[in-house]
Amino acid sequence: MIPRPFEYHVPRTLSDAIGLLNEHGDSAKLLAGGHSLLPMMKLRFAEPDHLIDLGKLTELKGIREAGKEIRIGSMTTENELIWSTLLQTRCPLVVEGARQISDPQVRYRGTIGGDISHGDPGNDHPALMIALNAVFVLQGEHGERVVPADGFFLGTYMTTLDPGEIMTEIRIPIPEAGAGSCYAKLKRKTGDFATAAAAVTLRMSGGTVSDVRIALTNVAQTAVRATDAEQALRGKPLDESAIAEAARLAMAVCDPVADLRGDVEYKTAMAGEMTRRALATAYSRAAH
Repeated sequence: MIPRPFEYHVPRTLSDAIGLLNEHGDSAKLLAGGHSLLPMMKLRFAEPDHLIDLGKLTELKGIREAGKEIRIGSMTTENELIWSTLLQTRCPLVVEGARQISDPQVRYRGTIGGDISHGDPGNDHPALMIALNAVFVLQGEHGERVVPADGFFLGTYMTTLDPGEIMTEIRIPIPEAGAGSCYAKLKRKTGDFATAAAAVTLRMSGGTVSDVRIALTNVAQTAVRATDAEQALRGKPLDESAIAEAARLAMAVCDPVADLRGDVEYKTAMAGEMTRRALATAYSRAAH
């Protein structure tokens, strides 16, 4: 199928884009990389009258360090994340996650802000951002607000992004020296969404876990944080029994949908296995 007719807009400034979005309301859609929206338009699951392309907004691109944060423009591509020396040295979990997204063609066009804003439980950045304790900057006609990643995702294709708002920036606290992290992802083939995946950040102190965050991809209606698993690990040595218990507790928060990637039991089991692998790898990368 082909999309229904629509009017195409290419704003040159963020204020112009916000103005167009508010002018056309529910009949408008934002275009970032387009890998989620355009297929939906071709199938006529999405039928906007107006398409607002953010590709010319250079103010929404770039990666920089500001104080104790890394700030990433929402229109920064996956490939730019991968090749960023700042991220490679200061926040390697973003790089590790971006490398596992789809294929090179998608990574050259797909953007971090588009991945997050779409609210697809199969997208990878939501879990990564929750594990990294990131916040998102949302800009509308009445100003900007900053919201935490944990709580931003409400359900499948549902977020706290209000009508008329555009995500402009992702802010990530720079992980402390010696912290370990890992994104363990199981998928059937290159380019596929995760059957299950786990993002972990970990900090050790005196042989015990001083802090840990665990977030899961594609095993619920949205990216989900395994808070009970985290609590079970804090203040304890990270041995095999502790990892096994954390994996069990992570499985308990899963609520996947059966599809061609597997049934509910298989996906839940793989979420536990990815949690186990991510914890073990993060531990191997952390200073003890």
